[in-house]
Amino acid sequence: LPFGKLTPYLKMVSAEIIFALVSFSLGQLGDGLNIFQGIYLVGLGWNEGAVGIALSLMGFTALLIQPFAGDLVDKTRADRRTFLSVAALLTAGSAMAVMFVHEGNVDHWVIWITKIVEGLSSSFIGPCIAALTLASFGPDHFDSVMATNILFGHIGSVVAAVLAGSIAYYRYPDIKSCFYVIAASAFLAVIFVRFLPRGNDAMGRGFRKSADQQQSTSLDGSETSNTQNVASNYYTVLADRKTLVICLTGFFFHFANANVLLVLGEIMGGDNDDGSASRSAIPLIGAAIVTAQATMSIATVFGGRMTEMGIGRKPMFVLALATLPLRCALILLWQESSNTYLMLTQILDGIGGGFFGLIHPYMVADISFGTGRFNVLMGLTGACFGLGATLSNLLGQYLVEYFGHSVSLFFSLVMSVIPLFLFAIAMPETMGIREASLESKLIGAKLPPSTEKEVMMVPPQTPYDALV
Repeated sequence: LPFGKLTPYLKMVSAEIIFALVSFSLGQLGDGLNIFQGIYLVGLGWNEGAVGIALSLMGFTALLIQPFAGDLVDKTRADRRTFLSVAALLTAGSAMAVMFVHEGNVDHWVIWITKIVEGLSSSFIGPCIAALTLASFGPDHFDSVMATNILFGHIGSVVAAVLAGSIAYYRYPDIKSCFYVIAASAFLAVIFVRFLPRGNDAMGRGFRKSADQQQSTSLDGSETSNTQNVASNYYTVLADRKTLVICLTGFFFHFANANVLLVLGEIMGGDNDDGSASRSAIPLIGAAIVTAQATMSIATVFGGRMTEMGIGRKPMFVLALATLPLRCALILLWQESSNTYLMLTQILDGIGGGFFGLIHPYMVADISFGTGRFNVLMGLTGACFGLGATLSNLLGQYLVEYFGHSVSLFFSLVMSVIPLFLFAIAMPETMGIREASLESKLIGAKLPPSTEKEVMMVPPQTPYDALV
């Protein structure tokens, strides 16, 4: 790599900062640029329904793959950093394939195939970064470092939206140059991933102790190897009521939420006579993404501090869910008003998305702690979220095409009430589960005896700590 001279300096950077840099780069591979892909395809002559189907293929593929991707990340003996690098490159390459579509309502197969590949590869990114974080810092400091990762992921999304929006605006109507942002972000991610610590593989899948610390002390003071970690069966984790509530809540939240930003951009920017997005829509959509992601960053910081203060997962997650019906109602109320009012609704999107994205891995780590199924549960919940988002884009754009923006938004408003009441009524508080004994919960899992040596961790000084 041409950055070989930087290697000695990057090796001196703390693991927390390297994780933040990787998360920053991966944040630029987020779904935000799918909006620009949709604008570009409509400009080439695709109708909204065809765009909805094409963009939905990624979600449907991820739906099928994510649980298996999480299971593979749990079980693999290979280096998870390699999985992460390959996934980043494949995701970026697939997303950039939109640049090779010809003008007219043609080349659907190109997008179909690449979106399937993109859904396949992107399914490994979330589980890999979460597993590496847990493997490197353990359950005691997972929350703090994961908050940093999520924060810098949002910052990366802001940078990507600004760069892509600026390029698309100045190159309009030929906006395909903005997709080079995806290639640059993947290149940065691969560089920084090389310097991530591998951590302990057993810790990375959610076991209570690392495999090399399964030692017991005999009467003469010598250490003897104890039985290896044994993962609990899938049914024990997946049939847990808390797992079912998270999956259903996330599905309905994303089913109501995913299409709202696209509809908002269409309302603010308007369309040209041929149905393509007008030039004025591009900076507005970019500004909407930036507003939401910047607010998510702030919400992540506050959410991390609230967690440190002992505030539970449930009140923050309920707050996240409550922002969506309010946002939909305000957009409906203000859709004939100025774009300034509409843009303000993105603050609610940022608050909701920030708390949702932060608390989700916390609750998964709580529920799966000690089971060895952490990444399976991350993959399963991610698949449910992805299914909701996919169906939202598909159904939402058909509603826009045949009934208009107001009907599509009203449908999102009605759907957004379901996850709020479901979670508030059916979900117990999960904070503190990791500290409780799981011996009665695990079936067939042999936990280490109380005499074995505890893992000693030094609380990390993260970029998140420096910011707040």
